Amino acid sequence: MTAPRTAGIADRADPRRLRIAAFSMVTVCLGLLVAAWPVWLAFRGPGEVWSASTLAHVCGMLAGAGVLLLITLMSRWPLIERGVGSDRLARWHARTGRAVVLLVAGHVVAALKAWADYQNEPILTTVWHVLGLPWLLSTTLGTAILLGIGVTSVRAVRVRLSYEAWHAVHLSVYLAIALSFMHQLGGPDLAGHPALQVGWALLYCHTFGLVLRYRVLQPLRVAQRHRLRVAEVETEAPGVVSIVLSGRQLDELRAEPGQFFRWRFLTPDTWRTAHPFSLSAAPTPDRLRLTVKSLGDGSGVLQHVDVGTWVVPEGPYGVMTAARRSRRHVLLVAGGVGITPLRALFESIPLAPGQDLLLLYRARRRDDLVFREELDTLAEQRGARVIYLLGEGADKLSCRSLKRLVPHLTQRDVFMCGPPGMASAVRSALAEAGLPPGQLHEERFAW
Repeated sequence: MTAPRTAGIADRADPRRLRIAAFSMVTVCLGLLVAAWPVWLAFRGPGEVWSASTLAHVCGMLAGAGVLLLITLMSRWPLIERGVGSDRLARWHARTGRAVVLLVAGHVVAALKAWADYQNEPILTTVWHVLGLPWLLSTTLGTAILLGIGVTSVRAVRVRLSYEAWHAVHLSVYLAIALSFMHQLGGPDLAGHPALQVGWALLYCHTFGLVLRYRVLQPLRVAQRHRLRVAEVETEAPGVVSIVLSGRQLDELRAEPGQFFRWRFLTPDTWRTAHPFSLSAAPTPDRLRLTVKSLGDGSGVLQHVDVGTWVVPEGPYGVMTAARRSRRHVLLVAGGVGITPLRALFESIPLAPGQDLLLLYRARRRDDLVFREELDTLAEQRGARVIYLLGEGADKLSCRSLKRLVPHLTQRDVFMCGPPGMASAVRSALAEAGLPPGQLHEERFAW
């Protein structure tokens, strides 16, 4: 008998369903844009197609469609979250966000230029007049918030912010969208065209419905059903702890080794933000374990979380699981706290006679190693191997070193998790060694 499923938890996305969903969203957005094109032309003569006014309308409509895509990518919709992978969605989200900010800026500049030309007045006078138009003041505030979010996403600014501060700033995108939504419906592209207005509004309702369902309601349902609480806090290394959670019927979550959850610990200091941490051991029907390294305010507080603290999980997420395996032999490459998902895979990935499972674990010092005793025990029990690579130097995981340490390197599936610098170097080394890209499986958690 199979275990019943938790409400709202979907199976891993079928690629065909993923393509259908993506095609549907793109088709509807493009359909509305095409339908609005005659409206844009109605404001101009045939010779003025590329005027500032047209540019303003095109940028505005594309920005509105881009916002729909932006929110959908981060809605936690299982259809795309589990089919594409959270790290890839985050990169798509970042690129879409940059495009939306540029389109909004282009819309503002072109609209002010077109209005100034039409009224034959200075640009500062135009700004004053425009702010007096219906819904333009709230839209201006929403635009300012959106541009501010764009500034905090610039790498030079982002590295100066804690994850908690960065996350709080990005949540204000919903306020920015709400403040500017009436301008979209009441603007000249959609005003007077009820079918377009209704279609546009339904698209936004659908998108925000996904956010409400998968980022708010589903985690609350899961929390109520499974009753996760902190059972143990174990020190693994300096600044690294494992948090063991107890709950009921956790097999219904269908979590797999290699996956992660976004955990919201209900304490006064941590309840506002959900942090992504991988499972560091194979899940059981009543226990889950995650391992946290102190890298910021939130993860620092979790080093001392009290036993009994309630936890709200979102997930499971991630596609770096044993299901991606396509070769007999497997190589796991871990760096620093990136060992957490690979330790769970090292414990559970199927291993038949004649198959080789090898873990390369990179760390600067012996004291930085996490789970060493567990890894040695698992290696002995499973007939697998673990090699610890200690010390400084980029040559530890170079192409030459990998070929020396790993027999039949290009005939393996490679699972990797580690700091961005290490991951980039290993990626290049594997490509140089001739490993086909489809045999490398990784997820990147940098924000």
